[in-house]
Amino acid sequence: MELGHHSIIRYKLPTTGEFVPLLQIAPSKTDQERLLLVTPELTDVLSTVVTRVRGENGSIPSVPSYDVHEKTWNDPMPLLYQWNVSGDRRPISSNTVRDALIDVLMATGLTDATGSPLRFQPHDFRRLFITDAILNGLPPHITQVIAGHSNINTTMGYNAVYPAQAIEAHRSFIARRRSLRPRDEYRAVTSEEWKEFLDHFERRKLALGSCGRAFGTDCIHEHACVRCPVLIVDPNERDRLAEIRDNLNDRITEVEREGWLGEVEGLSVSRDAAEEKIMQLDARQKKKDSPVFMGVPSFSKVSVRTSFATNRA
Repeated sequence: MELGHHSIIRYKLPTTGEFVPLLQIAPSKTDQERLLLVTPELTDVLSTVVTRVRGENGSIPSVPSYDVHEKTWNDPMPLLYQWNVSGDRRPISSNTVRDALIDVLMATGLTDATGSPLRFQPHDFRRLFITDAILNGLPPHITQVIAGHSNINTTMGYNAVYPAQAIEAHRSFIARRRSLRPRDEYRAVTSEEWKEFLDHFERRKLALGSCGRAFGTDCIHEHACVRCPVLIVDPNERDRLAEIRDNLNDRITEVEREGWLGEVEGLSVSRDAAEEKIMQLDARQKKKDSPVFMGVPSFSKVSVRTSFATNRA
């Protein structure tokens, strides 16, 4: 809830000049200051938020906020999560976010193992992020740095996919096994490891977009990117993808004419994958262009002129 417009930072990679979006997390008594690498999906969401809260002059209005931990009021800042209440700009409270999460989950009809409606707290998404990162191959000690934890056991505690008793038993087992290993295996992240982590985002840049494979993993599709389900297509490369699809259609026509039937199946798979990705891009663009309910406009935006009362004798 403390994210502001100044929290969104562009980092320029020194080797390629590519800009990588970063999110600055402010420090507190219980949390370290850190920078998070932002995914393309989150970048799109943050851009939408910025667009919606901008004022008439194009900038995000600065609003005062109350720090419940420090028990003090903060100076006005361009907070991303703010709304208009009776003409007054106010920050969105954590209770409002909790209520919104409950409403969304109720609307989905999703339930837990007991049949009760699912309930989320904002902090649960931190657990989901860490669990997903570790399950997708990100080393725990790098996840620890990203999460801002001073102890790796805290990070692994967030990596919770089993009941609490099972987690505690597993942590005790790991602690015993760690005592048998060399101490240098559990160390702070080196500059070389951190550079390798950043280089991962450079190496996944492709002509059609970027590769979404997990950190530290090799390509399992033999670099057949058009077919690959983890290819994140850049909307600006739609024409290039359409050209690839058209070339595949021409190639299929050629091999059928020449009788090279052994190549038809492989080319057809690539053509169908390209067509599917184009349909996904079009559907995403259509959804983005569709009307979005922005709430009831204020009177100042509805009125076209102002009238003044005059005194009559």
